[in-house]
Amino acid sequence: MSSSLAKGTLVIIIGEAVLQDRLMQLLKKLEASGYTISPAQGAGSHGRRMGDIAGYNTNIAVKTIVTTERSNQLLEELKPLQATYALIAFRQTVEGLFD
Repeated sequence: MSSSLAKGTLVIIIGEAVLQDRLMQLLKKLEASGYTISPAQGAGSHGRRMGDIAGYNTNIAVKTIVTTERSNQLLEELKPLQATYALIAFRQTVEGLFD
């Protein structure tokens, strides 16, 4: 890739929709410059998650691009939520057109 592209760490969080406000507050606290939230469907260790009733048993996918250090903080802050909620998070290094 071209060295003129910005570099960052893409963090993707997939979890229960009831976490949306808490996740947005966490991203604000960590000074993430932005995020994208989308509805998500799928299946995993917590069973099939179809979101057939609005706001109940639904999942969201939250995507944000941050520094590696902030991604470390974000993932650490998410760990306690896994005890109560269906939630996974992962990250990868990315290059692209973002600030």
